[in-house]
Amino acid sequence: MLRLSATRCGARLARHLAVRQLDVWGLPYGSAVSDTAATIVAELAANAVTHGRVPGRDFELRVALGPEAVRVEVSDARIERKPPVPADIASPSGDAEAGRGLVLVQALSQAWGVAPREVGKTVWADIARCP
Repeated sequence: MLRLSATRCGARLARHLAVRQLDVWGLPYGSAVSDTAATIVAELAANAVTHGRVPGRDFELRVALGPEAVRVEVSDARIERKPPVPADIASPSGDAEAGRGLVLVQALSQAWGVAPREVGKTVWADIARCP
């Protein structure tokens, strides 16, 4: 688990650190898994610093290697009445300037979801190791 500042710099660092860890585990830079993980971490971290930011609180990144999938988890401190769930995600209109992040996560991952925490929530996504 890594704790990162809830800033754009922290979100960018999360992406770099995630693909670096995958490379250490034998999933090299530029591979399908690495590129997919980079995109998903970028989207989830951007959401954490944009929508989940609580002043004075960081966000957390976890990347875990399983036999069939890589799990990415991004946690923030924002408490919401109704966090997003996969069934609620719909594509925005064609001219919308935002709203595609979780649609992209849904399209690229095997599965994803949201889990409550004592403070805040964790958004997770599983990425297949063999496309």
